[in-house]
Amino acid sequence: MGKDDLKHYSHLLDDVREELSKVVVGQSTAVDGCMRAIMANGNVLVEGVPGIAKTLLIRALSIACGCKFSRIQFTVDLLPTDITGITTFSKGNFTVVKGPIFANFVIADEINRASPKTQSALLEAMQEKQVTIGKQTFSLEPPFFVMANNNPIESGGTYPLPEAQIDRFLFKLYMDYPSVEEEKQILKRNITLEKFEKFNLKPILNPARIIRMQEAVKEIHLGDNIEKYIVNLIDATRNPEKYKLKLGKYIEYGCSPRGSIGLFIGSKAEAMMKGNSYVTPQHVKNVAHDVLRHRVLLNYEGQAEGIRTDEIIDEVLSRVPVP
Repeated sequence: MGKDDLKHYSHLLDDVREELSKVVVGQSTAVDGCMRAIMANGNVLVEGVPGIAKTLLIRALSIACGCKFSRIQFTVDLLPTDITGITTFSKGNFTVVKGPIFANFVIADEINRASPKTQSALLEAMQEKQVTIGKQTFSLEPPFFVMANNNPIESGGTYPLPEAQIDRFLFKLYMDYPSVEEEKQILKRNITLEKFEKFNLKPILNPARIIRMQEAVKEIHLGDNIEKYIVNLIDATRNPEKYKLKLGKYIEYGCSPRGSIGLFIGSKAEAMMKGNSYVTPQHVKNVAHDVLRHRVLLNYEGQAEGIRTDEIIDEVLSRVPVP
């Protein structure tokens, strides 16, 4: 993979951003986070109030990437088979009816509303990239990307995702309120008044090209010094006293090895998006919050004090020596 290929891929991703801007106003951090996750072949968990354009973002992204999209609305009575599919018997034959999980881009709306059994059906598909229906196992067609979202406002009738399952998401992203100027643009492009098709989004990528870009991410060079930096960042969340972290007293558990793997592949994807053939410490810093914020677990004191994991990550980044 040469520098010209990297520049080409970087320009293509810029074109995807440009295409998304036709319908999604602002939210550049979430847009970049989702694109980076796709390049790293990972999945994202998004937190944001209702009406913040989470579904709109993934729908627009699927079109710009030339991929098949499906949306699953998680409810209390949703069954695992509603996600994966069922085997039916008709006219003397068993027929498999595939569920909405069989798409390239899947949005799991309000995943915390479904029972743990149903949540597990989605998370198993994310982890194994395959689904079992009856006695048959089906591989999910690549690229496969899940964007699950939590509604942080309501807690009644919800089943919060266990930490072990949240850990399977490569990134956790926040989608915040738009600025005043962005809100004015939203009014002009009101998706409630205008049909989605009117925005005339064009496919910039296709599944085959995305797979090639995912392979290119793996070839990005990551030196021994950067590996050591990543390991030290994770170690700081596990042994805060070793790095003299003031907020370390609020940490119950540090990051799992998935945290270091996430920084490893996430920083490579960040480098490719910037058109670089190697990873720098800044690339690692750019993805650190998205990778670590759901993997640093607070103790009761931290929760009571209202400490945010992002504050702890800020201190980790400031204390761990940069190579």
